[in-house]
Amino acid sequence: MAYAREEKENLEVSYPLKAIWEAIPKVIVKLDWKIQETNEETHHLKVKTKGGFISYPSTLKIDLSAIDEKTTRMSIVAETPVTTITSVADYGRTRERTEQFVTALAKRMESGS
Repeated sequence: MAYAREEKENLEVSYPLKAIWEAIPKVIVKLDWKIQETNEETHHLKVKTKGGFISYPSTLKIDLSAIDEKTTRMSIVAETPVTTITSVADYGRTRERTEQFVTALAKRMESGS
C-alpha cells in the first residue's frame, strides 16, 4: 500500500521576492531536479526531485510572498510517496530533500550569482 509522507517548512528570507524567484530555477538545475509547474503571477513552483536507490522522487510545492521590500516568506510543502517496504529506508528523505533545496538556495543567494 502506498501513501505520501509530507513535510512543511515556512521560512522568512532576508532577500527580495524577485531575487529569490529568479534564483530558484538556477538552484533546481544545479540539483538536477525538474520544474513541473510555474506560476509567475502567484509565485508558485512545483518541483520534482530525483529518486534514490529504493526511494521515489519527492514533489516540492514552493510558494513565495513578499513580507516587505527586503524580506520574502517561503512556504515549502514536500511529499514523497512511500510503500510499506520503502517507508523504513525513506524515513527522513522528504525533510532531507527540503533541506538540500534550502541550503543550495542559501548558498546561491550568499554568493550573489
